[in-house]
Amino acid sequence: MPPRWRSRKKHTDTPADLVVVGLGNPGDKFVGSRHNVGAEAVELLAERHGQKLGKSREAALVAEVRVDDRRVVLAFPQTFMNKSGEAVRALVRRWSIADHLDRLVVIHDELDLPPGRMKVKHGGGLAGHYGLSSIKAHLHTSEFTRIRIGVGKPPDPRAGADYVLKRPGRADRDLLDDAVERAAEAALALLDDSVDAVMNRFN
Repeated sequence: MPPRWRSRKKHTDTPADLVVVGLGNPGDKFVGSRHNVGAEAVELLAERHGQKLGKSREAALVAEVRVDDRRVVLAFPQTFMNKSGEAVRALVRRWSIADHLDRLVVIHDELDLPPGRMKVKHGGGLAGHYGLSSIKAHLHTSEFTRIRIGVGKPPDPRAGADYVLKRPGRADRDLLDDAVERAAEAALALLDDSVDAVMNRFN
């Protein structure tokens, strides 16, 4: 039986070729923070295609771009990190990929990777990431593609929440800027190649 959230009337559009969601927190005080590197990646993709993310009914800032005549939806949930799943579920329904979750890509910060390290992953454990846990709770699966941008661990493991909400120093910021660019490239590479191929290329 399909999950209950799929049973409502679906949007009738042809499914998007790719829905790329960059996680983060809304608001000026979070701009540039470690937790918002996923949002930075989708903002960069929109800018490179001459678009800006704009308000939508799905509690997210959204832009739809064309890449070689394929529809790519870029989104930054505005629900705050721990409720990201609410927006992602709405985006999945809006762009008709509930039955095509291989087309969902989530870009997010990752404490378990050193600053600037970027890795592509499909499914698997969520490492306690609240945004990913919310998405899994609303989609009833973790079988979607993730692009993990390493932000490193805090000096004090008990200070993880404060650490990710702060802006990094210049050295780490430079590493994160490079990783954000590579994450954006990896997301679009999924239009043409399998997850395994993209993993082999970027990881």
